[in-house]
Amino acid sequence: MTRPAGPATGSGTGTGTGTGTGTGTAILLAPDKFKGSLDAAGVASALAAGIAEVAPDREVRCCPVADGGEGTVAAALAAGWTPVPVSATGPTGAPRTVTCARSGTVALVELAATSGLAALPGGVPDPLGAGTEGLGTVLAHALDAGVGEIVLGLGGSATTDGGAGVLRGLGARILDADGRDLPPGGAALARADRLDLTGLHPRLRPVSGTADRPGVRIVLAADVDNPLLGPTGAAAVYGPQKGAGPDQVAVLDAALARWATVLAAASGHDPAALADAPGAGAAGGAGLGLTALCGATLRPGVGTVLELTGFHAALAGAALVVTGEGRLDTQTLHGKAPAGVAAAARAAGTPVVAVAGEVVLDAAAVRAAGFAAAHALTDLAEDRTRAITDAARLLRRVGARIAADHPPPGSTGASTTRSHGKEDPCPTRPSSTRPSSTSPPAPSAAPSSPPTTSSSPSART
Repeated sequence: MTRPAGPATGSGTGTGTGTGTGTGTAILLAPDKFKGSLDAAGVASALAAGIAEVAPDREVRCCPVADGGEGTVAAALAAGWTPVPVSATGPTGAPRTVTCARSGTVALVELAATSGLAALPGGVPDPLGAGTEGLGTVLAHALDAGVGEIVLGLGGSATTDGGAGVLRGLGARILDADGRDLPPGGAALARADRLDLTGLHPRLRPVSGTADRPGVRIVLAADVDNPLLGPTGAAAVYGPQKGAGPDQVAVLDAALARWATVLAAASGHDPAALADAPGAGAAGGAGLGLTALCGATLRPGVGTVLELTGFHAALAGAALVVTGEGRLDTQTLHGKAPAGVAAAARAAGTPVVAVAGEVVLDAAAVRAAGFAAAHALTDLAEDRTRAITDAARLLRRVGARIAADHPPPGSTGASTTRSHGKEDPCPTRPSSTRPSSTSPPAPSAAPSSPPTTSSSPSART
């Protein structure tokens, strides 16, 4: 963790006001990553350092969070899960080593690590040919390790292959009418004729398992409910983010329609029901094959991550929650981590403050979202670039401002005593706040923003 760099040099600016009914005195820091700047743990550490500068005796709890996309495994590791390195391939087949997380018999896997935009060599998109086979390899590794449950975070994908690559990585073959294996990528699915499941991982057939081959539960964590096909489907909405032009979107949509027919024939599902299911289009349809053949279930991404990282235990007794991400905008309100944190804190009667590199929402929208205030690093920096490169320093200033604005309940104000070299401004949460159960949550277990069906190409999934 980052140590305090010295006394805070200023204070942040905020949008909105409000007080809450949190009954404790602790401040719970539960930010998502600031993409391109700091990971979630780094954001929490910088905020904690600022709080310690003006309120060195204030209890600070850190619980980095994510929404099921990039940063989900990092949040679990910060909560005490065990890292598991796995050799796999990226979206274009290049070898790469990724990290999963494990707690007891539960494995947490992040699609973005193998099949995400950040995994593209040189950042060059391949909308028609990018695939998810590497993700299937990682899942097979978890199955070989004997886990009983796999939580798969969907989000940030570079692929639109309907999860065909996932099945291939798990041992299935996808054949054309001449019995030849199809190449990777979504476009090739237009020639899909049938599935050969004889080589599918033994723990996935049958789903219920047997005495010597126990079954496994697969949970797909995502916060969108887009269908697979059509104007709000995987290709139309998210394909342009992945480099697909209008003609390529049409190619991918038609190929996914063919793929849904092949999957339905192999699994006994109705093709339309399979394609129209809410969330079928999440992450380019990456979970479709797992849903059709392996009984995977879709759960809210943020709510699932909050449960797995012990957020609700850490929230107990907190007087204030601080959350945030790189940009606070309308997309934040639809399935992103800060909205989920705000909903959970609001249900507990605890006020929430947001921090972001940039705040686009106006004051009314900030209040409507349940935030008592929203602090923007761009209000403190010379320009947007400096807000990114100097994020840690600026977050310390914001942390100091938050501590001053939100003294412990019953006190006359925050201490102005300066801390000198506090060893760990954001200590590991006590064991009582870590997950007491390795089972993923039921849908109603954690308040969170409802899934959103997006028709906007700016949607971040």
